[in-house]
Amino acid sequence: MKLNCNKIILALFVLIVGLSSCYDEKMEWGDPYTHPDARDLPLGLQEKISRYEALNKYANFKLGVGIDFNLYMNDATYRNLVNENFKEITPGNEMKQSSIMDSKGELNFTSVDNVITQLKSAGLSVYGHTLVWHNQQQAGYINSLLLPVIIPGSPGSSLIANGDFEESLNGWDIPYYKEVVTQSTDFSIDGSHSMKVVVGDFGGGKYNMQINSPKFQIINGHKYEISFFIKSNGEGQVGLDFPNNNLTNQYPWTNGKELTTTSAAWTKVTYNPTTTPDGMTATADNNAMTFRLLLGEVKNMTYYIDAVEVIDLDAAPVEVNIVKNGGFETGDLTDWSALNTGAGIEITNEVKYAGDYSVKMTASSSSKNAWDLQLESAEMTLDANKTYTFSFMVKSDAAGKGRVSFPGGVDGNQYPWMNWEGTGAGEAFTTSTSWKQISVDLTKAAKIKLSFDMGYLPDVTYYIDEVKVIEKKTEAAPPLKALRSGPVEIPQTAEEKAQKVDMVLHAWIKGMTEHFKGNIAAWDVVNEPMNDNGTLRAGSENLSSTGVFYWQYYLGQDYAVKAFKYATEGDPDAKLFINDYGLESANGAKLDGLIKYVEYIESQGAKVDGIGTQMHLNINWSDTAAIERMFQKLAATGKLIKISELDVAVSSESEPSSPVSPTDEQFAKQADLYRFVAEAYTKYIPAAQRYGITVWSVSDNEKEHEYWLKNDVPCLWDGKYARKHAYKGFADGLAGKDVSADFSGELE
Repeated sequence: MKLNCNKIILALFVLIVGLSSCYDEKMEWGDPYTHPDARDLPLGLQEKISRYEALNKYANFKLGVGIDFNLYMNDATYRNLVNENFKEITPGNEMKQSSIMDSKGELNFTSVDNVITQLKSAGLSVYGHTLVWHNQQQAGYINSLLLPVIIPGSPGSSLIANGDFEESLNGWDIPYYKEVVTQSTDFSIDGSHSMKVVVGDFGGGKYNMQINSPKFQIINGHKYEISFFIKSNGEGQVGLDFPNNNLTNQYPWTNGKELTTTSAAWTKVTYNPTTTPDGMTATADNNAMTFRLLLGEVKNMTYYIDAVEVIDLDAAPVEVNIVKNGGFETGDLTDWSALNTGAGIEITNEVKYAGDYSVKMTASSSSKNAWDLQLESAEMTLDANKTYTFSFMVKSDAAGKGRVSFPGGVDGNQYPWMNWEGTGAGEAFTTSTSWKQISVDLTKAAKIKLSFDMGYLPDVTYYIDEVKVIEKKTEAAPPLKALRSGPVEIPQTAEEKAQKVDMVLHAWIKGMTEHFKGNIAAWDVVNEPMNDNGTLRAGSENLSSTGVFYWQYYLGQDYAVKAFKYATEGDPDAKLFINDYGLESANGAKLDGLIKYVEYIESQGAKVDGIGTQMHLNINWSDTAAIERMFQKLAATGKLIKISELDVAVSSESEPSSPVSPTDEQFAKQADLYRFVAEAYTKYIPAAQRYGITVWSVSDNEKEHEYWLKNDVPCLWDGKYARKHAYKGFADGLAGKDVSADFSGELE
């Protein structure tokens, strides 16, 4: 194009004067607009873009940006761009559950509170993102509540001495970094102690942290199982091997893998040669051997290990008793509660059926009701679909009478009549001066206690021993057996899991909304609930996951109903949104499904104020006609409508392996798409329904794109915070015109 020299001089003069007057505030912190990243825009376009005002000057609704809190607090250029151009911010990651909730389920708001204070002082509002999602959740903690119930046990036939670490770390050998291995009471499964191992920067290879077990004897031809429970403060790795060679496999895999992943939930790690090829089988008699725990794979990870057992699989099995301390061999009433003591309830070693102890219960001289003398067990978790045999041994110093009631209910009844003595159903059983076994079946029981109610007759002393609840043998399934009296796992029912997930969901949402009430006026309550075909995302169960958790897997379609109700409970004044990506897809199925889901949520009595459409677009395939249809359908809902995460990628690859170098034409297409979105939003969404547009990230700087659209250039500013062609396009779309058309002294 031919240039007019006079107009060139005028343009340069305007540019210089403009930058020294209109942009005084920018110059105070270093004008970023003179430092384009990697390549220059055409001179005339640069001049135009430099003369645009801040973005929020062109918007007649709230303009927001997704930010990184760390960059905002520590990068002055970044912070000033945010403060100058936007009215609202959305935290990228800092308010997601994995950032706020720790591995114990406790919420820590300190760092977020500090940033919100800074944002408010700059006149910015905060949009809460996000309360319920399936990614970036504190899955380790939630899953720890859903694992099988672990019933601790006393040492039995395990070949390992001090596998519960109750005797300090006796017998365990730590060849190096001894100072990082300690006996701990932070967490435990068997007893009150565990082994704590803190792997520091020296980690990075599985052999960098080794712990050798005490020696144990093995028998030629016998197979052995090794198991232990382990948890960590993040996603860790543990392995197992044998430093001596009297086994068929010196380098076994555990849980089917070379290394087992650990998390904040207790994980049981098992090496079982009956299910593992080339299993661990002794090759010589009476060899004293050890195994080695390998914990060095992950740096800066803390582990807790407990209930370590080595079992001879060829030894005779024993039945598993679900009753804690059913033989009273602790020598005290551990796991039992004396509710009504009568003339006394105590542990004795004078009269017992087996072992060293029994419990002695004496009725008072005024005793006449069953409940006048009561001893109650700890709660047990059973499978309501299975049958269990409940039995105990009892004798008395005179003719006596007693019953057992079941808090929690057997077949829905706390006080069932049972065939206690094989002579027909009755309320109670009789006792004599000889030991007598009472045995009955328990069905349709989930969580129960055993209450020995022995107060029918005055001045009678009873002795009770060997209290057992054991899964009953059937033709289809043998009785539950174990080769030790160590921890027993009982899976939780779907109902039990749902109850616990609901409890966490309520505490999390209420905790967040109550804490930030007054500082956060709107929330993404439910994020990305839909599949692309318009059905509700169902999710799956993964109890080893530390970050991904599907609330809907446990709570069904009502998970969002609960979420919105809990958010309203925490802050009745907040605006509550549901948010998803891909709503602008051409077939419209996802959008239609989301709208129907919102209707369902509200039909169940919950409040949904708005719908967020993320709009992660791409110049190569985004369909403008589909975008218009989306806005029209969203407007028809009557809800507040927010573009929640707008960006426009340039690469035709979803994850380019190296940084892209767009052409002028590609940058122009990006600018056109930004302009189109802003214009279409204003055209189709009525003013009363416009909650605003949030662009997702400030710039193309690699610090903002470490995980999202890496190597692409989706933003309005480039990697050095210079305004891009997209800045002009977006500003023109917000203003509803080509703002630069009003500039004087342009190049021709």
